[in-house]
Amino acid sequence: MAIGLTRGLCLAAALAFGWSTAASAEASTVRLAKQFGISYLPLTVIQEEKLLEKHAKDQGLDITTEWLRFTGGSGMNEALLSGNLDFAAGGVGPALTIWGKTRNNLKVKGVAALNAMPLYLVTTNPDVKTIKDFTSKDKIALPTVKTSIQAVTLQMAAEKAFGEGQQNKLDPLTVSMGHPDAQIAMMGGKSEINAHFGSSPFQELELKDPKAHKVLDSYDVLGGPHTFNLVWASSRFVEANPKIVTALVAALEDAMQRIKTDPKAAAELWIKAENVKMPVEDAVAIISNPQNEWTTTPKKMLAYLDYMNRAGLVSTKTDDWKELFFPNIQNAQGS
Repeated sequence: MAIGLTRGLCLAAALAFGWSTAASAEASTVRLAKQFGISYLPLTVIQEEKLLEKHAKDQGLDITTEWLRFTGGSGMNEALLSGNLDFAAGGVGPALTIWGKTRNNLKVKGVAALNAMPLYLVTTNPDVKTIKDFTSKDKIALPTVKTSIQAVTLQMAAEKAFGEGQQNKLDPLTVSMGHPDAQIAMMGGKSEINAHFGSSPFQELELKDPKAHKVLDSYDVLGGPHTFNLVWASSRFVEANPKIVTALVAALEDAMQRIKTDPKAAAELWIKAENVKMPVEDAVAIISNPQNEWTTTPKKMLAYLDYMNRAGLVSTKTDDWKELFFPNIQNAQGS
């Protein structure tokens, strides 16, 4: 009877140990998302060079990755909330929106910035010199109306141009459209779309055509360099997978160092991976442009949040950028 009891206790202990190990194990498959454009270059380098897998092994993990593609941040946020995505990547607008909405549940926060890059509002309408010249006949394509970083930046510019309370003046002119489709629609001249608030490389490609010109630069609106894209995740995933998060931040730093060290190799990798019809030298010029910073450090996040608070887009407030991000990058000199 004692022997039976001993065997039973050993079996129970073994089962408990096995359950504990399984419960504490980190994810074996990591699902990440990105959008279109060269601003997602660090993630493309990570994907093509399998840097997340490499740095996960440094943490003692053996993982596989699944990469998904979205045309806007709202779709990624839905996937994140439904548990179908682990890491989202997009603009500041969608990131701050989901941060504000999940303070009392999933507590979504930023993992790291991807870059600081200017965004151009480009048009083919020769009569539009400033945003004050847009009329009801114009249509402005951007990733997602109201919430994309382009939409929020346009509202901030409208507030400056037309006065307090007029931030939504140009919203009726905006249309949700992915960057590739927006570029084709505007430059084709057969669509109602005659303006595009985009990103690199679409804005540079558009400006190569003499019938297109720049109306607005987001750096002018924000008063200097600002974060364009970042990666975010839920606290539930981060707390359950701290080593994976550490590996991702390390992979981002690794990718950014490779981009800075050899812009040509990074350009060639991106063009091949994304099947982009663009000369390598043009991609190198964008990557090496001093205005385009490849950094995990957040910049002017609070400037965007302050506006989104005033405009009623986000109700949650903070004056500390570190409350917007998980601890992995909080030693950075962010803003």
